[in-house]
Amino acid sequence: MRKKIVLVILGYILLINISPVHAAINTPSNLYIVKSGDSLPAIAHTYGTTVEDLKRTNGLQSDTLAAGQKLYVPILYEVMAEDSLDQISADYHSSAEAIKITNGLTSNQLYLGQKLMISPKRMNMDGQHILMTKEEFGNWLFHNQFTRKINIIQHHHTWLPSYKQFHGSNHFNMLKGMENFHVKEMGWKTIAQNITTFPDGKVAVSRPFNIAPEGTIGVRANTTGLTIENVGNFDIGHDVMTQEQKDTIVTITALLCIKFGLTPSIDSITYHHWWNLRTGERVLDNGPDYNVKTCPGTGFFGGNSTASARNNLYPLVARKMQEIAASMEK
Repeated sequence: MRKKIVLVILGYILLINISPVHAAINTPSNLYIVKSGDSLPAIAHTYGTTVEDLKRTNGLQSDTLAAGQKLYVPILYEVMAEDSLDQISADYHSSAEAIKITNGLTSNQLYLGQKLMISPKRMNMDGQHILMTKEEFGNWLFHNQFTRKINIIQHHHTWLPSYKQFHGSNHFNMLKGMENFHVKEMGWKTIAQNITTFPDGKVAVSRPFNIAPEGTIGVRANTTGLTIENVGNFDIGHDVMTQEQKDTIVTITALLCIKFGLTPSIDSITYHHWWNLRTGERVLDNGPDYNVKTCPGTGFFGGNSTASARNNLYPLVARKMQEIAASMEK
């Protein structure tokens, strides 16, 4: 007789059928929940791995941990009847090829009782920059705990660099270029934005969420805000946003709203255009051109006005939030 247990996989709660024997001899998940007093060296020692591997596997930008944070860790798995490499890798956030390499397998053939070391996939990182798909971003977001109060999601466009500077694989070079400009020319501590989206739909986390963003939008918006820089010049007549980037912008905005308990509105999802450059005060649609930017672009989801946001972006975000919530209930 088979019975169900709950596993947390890729940030979602799933019901998985397993046998009582399977439940008894295998750790049901390779997701470790951080407890008060835990440290990366202690966790690494317990699971026979390294601090660096834990950081690369979980997209950690520092050695600091928070209670309730979830970390993928390596586990020893005993093969059951009808198991396959593809199924095991899907269940344990790994890949068939990685399992083969780790265990010296020359084929996909498995046998009952075989013991496999399962190492989770490593994230694509360069320094503090973490490059992800929108799905990986959701997983990363819900695994982490943040100490800073966040109740404003800011949308910007980079203007420069624009689509002309994106070559399909130069994400990290673009991020480092922006970081270099922000530090050397603007005098900021590091790259200004927490999040960057790209024309191919990839998303990067750079400035840690626990550090408020910097920039000309002003202290009031930054103190409890997260900044999203969308690569491109989205003023009318310039870059036409790709569908991949549109989908990512909507998805990550919805995920952030769910994570931080926000309802899409002018108070929770804001545009740079709505803030006075000189005073840092929110002026919405009433700022004179010489005191506001067009950012995130006069063609950003139909425009940069509050009406455009209410009629275009917010409904898309609200619908995506419902889709994500429904998927988490399955």
